[in-house]
Amino acid sequence: MAKTICSRCVMDTTDSSIRFDSKGVCDHCLTFDKKILPVWNLGYGREDDLKKIVSIIKNEGSGKDFDCILGMSGGIDSSYLLYLVTKKLGLRPLVFHVDAGWNSQIAVNNIERLVDGLSLDLYTEVINWEEMKDLQRAYFKSGVPHIDTPQDHAFFATMYKFASKHGIKNILSGGNYSTECIRNPIEWMYFQSDSIQLRNIHKLHGEAPLKEFPVSNILWHKIYLPYIKGIKLHRLLDYMPYNKEVATQFLVDNYGYERYSQKHFESRFTRFYESYWLPMKFGYDTRKVQYSSLILTNQMTRKDALNKLNKPGFDNETIHHDFEYVANKLDWSTEEMWDIFNSPNKTYEDYANQSILYDFGSKIFRAIGKELGGKR
Repeated sequence: MAKTICSRCVMDTTDSSIRFDSKGVCDHCLTFDKKILPVWNLGYGREDDLKKIVSIIKNEGSGKDFDCILGMSGGIDSSYLLYLVTKKLGLRPLVFHVDAGWNSQIAVNNIERLVDGLSLDLYTEVINWEEMKDLQRAYFKSGVPHIDTPQDHAFFATMYKFASKHGIKNILSGGNYSTECIRNPIEWMYFQSDSIQLRNIHKLHGEAPLKEFPVSNILWHKIYLPYIKGIKLHRLLDYMPYNKEVATQFLVDNYGYERYSQKHFESRFTRFYESYWLPMKFGYDTRKVQYSSLILTNQMTRKDALNKLNKPGFDNETIHHDFEYVANKLDWSTEEMWDIFNSPNKTYEDYANQSILYDFGSKIFRAIGKELGGKR
């Protein structure tokens, strides 16, 4: 069946819940216009709000070695944010990185260049690889599309637990509307923080107990930490104009930053997963979400996005090596990986999940103005 594509962005009916108005504009775009843009305003006019947040962070961190922690993946958003908060906002972040076993060498180099160039301290939490591997294998065998969940879950669970343990009240995230105003549909990427689903998939398809793997849950990090312990997550890039290309070139010129071919490709696993596994096995191309966000924020033309989407997000030689690399790292033969690739596809609904809780929480947070984001 031919896909219907939005007349404004490049989202299409591979998102099964997408809806279009009479002009062919999708509900992702309409949500951006009605819910996000009026409040966010592309980051303009929010200087006073930013000053207030920065002042609070400085006051709460007074007398401590660090006044906040900044989660660092090596990607452009967190890297540029690190420069801004250090050089422009006068904050004293502890750079926090989680090594889940899939770092690319480019990411390692980029983190080192920024940390050294800004004279900051880096803390790296290394996830138990045997447990990580077993959980990653379980997600492959489960047949769901969101096989990047173990890595993402480890990142935020570890960072929140570190902040809670050490009494750090403020966490900085590179998340932003400028490059992420459109979210991946829930059928493409289910909520990575759903611990019920994570444990259920591991119970059914894992082989060893998870003793050290950091498991979080939505009530702990959405309710207990912010409202009981006072630990807040800040997306400071939303309070200023932010252009991805300008930011990237600045870091290239000033810190020797090395570009990635696509967003999220600082992880070798995510590069394989988003460029090949997800589109080839399930038909979901995350570039559509990424490019559509850039289109809506005037950083990319629809024509350029369509031209890029006409080509696969991988080249045959690189993906051949990546396929072998992922299989070998997970202690599988390439034949075993191909068997999994050709096995029946499943969805998050085929396993225990907390989607009802997420839907309820999203409605509450939108009602009180804590969440602007588009649909999932």
